[in-house]
Amino acid sequence: MNATTANAADLAPVDRPDLDKGLGAAGNIGFAAAILAALGYVAYSVFADAAAAGVHATAFLPFALLFLALLIALGFEFVNGFHDTANAVATVIYTNSMPANYAVVWSGFFNFLGVLLSTGAVAFGIVSLLPVELILQVGSNAGFAMVFALLIAAIVWNLATWYFGIPSSSSHTLIGSIIGVGVANAMLHGKSGTAGVDWSKATEIGYALLLSPLLGFTVAALLFLAMKVLIRNKTLYEAPQGNTPPPLWIRGLLIFTCTGVSFAHGSNDGQKGMGLIMLILIGTVPTAYALNRAVPEKYVQEFVVNSNAAEGALAAHGAGAAPPADATRAVTAYIADKKLSPETLPALGALIDKVETQVTGYGSLAKVPAAATENMRNDMYLASEAIKRLGKEKTLTFTQAETEALTTYKGSLDSATRFIPTWVKVAVAFALGLGTMIGWKRIVVTVGEKIGKSHLTYAQGASAELVAMGTIGAADMLGLPVSTTHVLSSGVAGTMAANRSGLQMATIRNLLMAWVLTLPVSILLAGSLYAVLNAIF
Repeated sequence: MNATTANAADLAPVDRPDLDKGLGAAGNIGFAAAILAALGYVAYSVFADAAAAGVHATAFLPFALLFLALLIALGFEFVNGFHDTANAVATVIYTNSMPANYAVVWSGFFNFLGVLLSTGAVAFGIVSLLPVELILQVGSNAGFAMVFALLIAAIVWNLATWYFGIPSSSSHTLIGSIIGVGVANAMLHGKSGTAGVDWSKATEIGYALLLSPLLGFTVAALLFLAMKVLIRNKTLYEAPQGNTPPPLWIRGLLIFTCTGVSFAHGSNDGQKGMGLIMLILIGTVPTAYALNRAVPEKYVQEFVVNSNAAEGALAAHGAGAAPPADATRAVTAYIADKKLSPETLPALGALIDKVETQVTGYGSLAKVPAAATENMRNDMYLASEAIKRLGKEKTLTFTQAETEALTTYKGSLDSATRFIPTWVKVAVAFALGLGTMIGWKRIVVTVGEKIGKSHLTYAQGASAELVAMGTIGAADMLGLPVSTTHVLSSGVAGTMAANRSGLQMATIRNLLMAWVLTLPVSILLAGSLYAVLNAIF
């Protein structure tokens, strides 16, 4: 890849906006204070939750590993913040809609809000790519090796592409790292590398990542052409003159889309760190985080009803077969091997009955003793994953009522095992929001100056941002991770192509190279790191 730097002496267009004005002394002090406050908040929250669950820090090493893992996970979100800031602010900066120092703070604040108000669907969509056996043993040495490997690999590649000023996808990077860990884990256990990943989920996510930049390019180009036909204001299609701001309505539109992209980026990308942090917490402090102890009081009654309905749906297809002696092992084997056997449905029915007995016996998830928490969570997670897998079996023909019963029961399981405490959202929000405020210049220059041969116009900026905001928002509602970077940069390229103003092919080649190489490089890097760390741990 050609190095694309943000050296002002090399670039220095006549009408370049001021990109060198920082936060000022007061801003820098506030920035540092916010980081320290966030770290203190994380430490306090972990110890408070652990104490409430009856866990006390009796050993230094487990909690040291916990906080190291949390720092790396939050570090990933911090790097993600400044790596992807350009997606939201480049257009408002290069159209003089907002000064650069105001724009990054504005974007950081709405990234913060996006994380806080996110649903969590994307978080667990990412985590589900990992092999079930690794998720079940996340607190083991292999679990720590997994978390450290995929996070370090993602951070290294993000920093490398940022250094060269190349917009690349944090989503691609993290997903590639997860796949790399899964493949390496399978190979280390003598299995085929393809057995270590949920390829159906990977394919679903892959399509979203593949199609989103193509969609960004095409739709942004079409929207720009439509604007030229419908809005006959020459000013919109000309480069800004000096520091002259755009007309008020287009300025408002550009700021609105900057806000929307920032919010959507926080909501989508922030969830990736949440899912990984929950894995870390479940592995190190299972008593406090393996089960959602804050479910409503009516949960147990509803769970019993849903369990009975699910057992009935399975019994109708089990041909009266007796469950195996070790139902948990049989269900685990089914998920790992993806092979339906005569004992699969009876085994899953027995596992469902076992979980129901545990839930009713304790009377509440809050009353589950420490010693039983991790195993109970694993049983519930297994049952949920097995039901998801059954939905893909072509040899099974569940009725609509049976499908609804299984789906409802799966929802009951997921509400107990797939949750995100408020403090995790706040910590990730801080990391992502504060990350947007530093290191943003390299990528902003690339998006603003190095994609097209002409200066970005008001209409081009609005078209690219509108498409980016809509695409990312839709993906978030569908629970799919998409590349904010690729959607926006391809959108800018689409408007340049539609305007026939020309593209800088060196930058386009770099973008395409990053798009193509991110997945294989992160797979290789994470897989290699996992093999090394697995041997160390």
